[in-house]
Amino acid sequence: MSWFNYLFMGIDFNNTKVAFHLKSDSDLERAYFLFKMISIEPLVRIGTAATNFALKAHLPVESLIRSTVFDHFCGGVSEFDCISKINEMHKSHVYSVLDYSVEGKEDEAQFDLALQKTLELILFSKNNDAMPIAVFKPTGFGRFKIYQKVSEKIALSPSESEEWSRIKERFNLVCASGKINNIKILIDAEESWIQKAVDDLILEMMQLYNKESVIVYNTLQAYRWDRLDYLKQIHLTSKMLNFKLGFKVVRGAYMEKERLRASKLGYKSPICETKVITDALFNDTIKFILENLNQIHPFIGTHNEESTSMAVHLMQASKISNNDTRVWFGQLYGMSDHISYNLAENGYNVAKYVPFGPVKDVIPYLIRRAEENTSVAGQTSRELSLIKKERKRRKI
Repeated sequence: MSWFNYLFMGIDFNNTKVAFHLKSDSDLERAYFLFKMISIEPLVRIGTAATNFALKAHLPVESLIRSTVFDHFCGGVSEFDCISKINEMHKSHVYSVLDYSVEGKEDEAQFDLALQKTLELILFSKNNDAMPIAVFKPTGFGRFKIYQKVSEKIALSPSESEEWSRIKERFNLVCASGKINNIKILIDAEESWIQKAVDDLILEMMQLYNKESVIVYNTLQAYRWDRLDYLKQIHLTSKMLNFKLGFKVVRGAYMEKERLRASKLGYKSPICETKVITDALFNDTIKFILENLNQIHPFIGTHNEESTSMAVHLMQASKISNNDTRVWFGQLYGMSDHISYNLAENGYNVAKYVPFGPVKDVIPYLIRRAEENTSVAGQTSRELSLIKKERKRRKI
């Protein structure tokens, strides 16, 4: 019997009444419209170009964006703006990870601002049981080129060494605050050619802050064929040095960019050759973690029903309780509600990534979200089929 078949013997991810219970009829209609548009690839390309043009030309399009794609995929323009949605989800036992989704900044003032915002969000989360987790992106705390030089073991100039020290200090301040305030810290993955510096720095943080419990989480992108081997290697290190590991496990976000760079520079692509291989590596990674749960705690970030099914089955087979605090599942706000709310309904720990920020600054995130939905086979059609089912159930 496949994992997918097992799914429907346990959690019914087709239960749209549970999945969409927080959506009004108008919310459901907006979701249907958005995913219908996203399903048309040429339309996404045209819409992306038109949006970028409108913003550069300072045309008044922000209110239109806010009332459509922004309100579906984002929690609000500020953390305070997100509160009503966060509290509403929490009533249904779904937690929130506030994600300040402003991308593409490249100067020290912006990095310090990102640090300050992250520290503020940790304190903000501390005072609300609905938000036990915070997140940041490494390139939000320092220049891409510095991470790349450190990853490639290229000597840094004196000023670059100072930059790298400031990056390390930003990481340390956030992880220390997470420890003091008992907030888990998820650190996002980056492109493979800068990830080595990120991995090594996060490993230092884990050694400092994951002694008794898991506070610091790195991210494994399973579409990289080397990631499970990396996990097994540092698992041995953590046992030897007596600290615990935290890992968010995802499939990955930079596939086309990775393959293009590898082809251009003539090295072996770090990306698995097929999606089938990626799916197998993702599942094998989750299996390895759940078999070593005393040492490694997972945040299973997936919109894939089969992988979710597999994790649920392994937990049951290993007698790991549904609400074991060492195991979390996560999806993005505005997507895969059928997974999030049906897991929560069955007692599993579930968190939604809730992006927020000024509408104009969050546009790059929203464009990436639309492009990823278009490129992931089956994702958008699955969302549409579930929305159609719920519309029929409500007889809209």
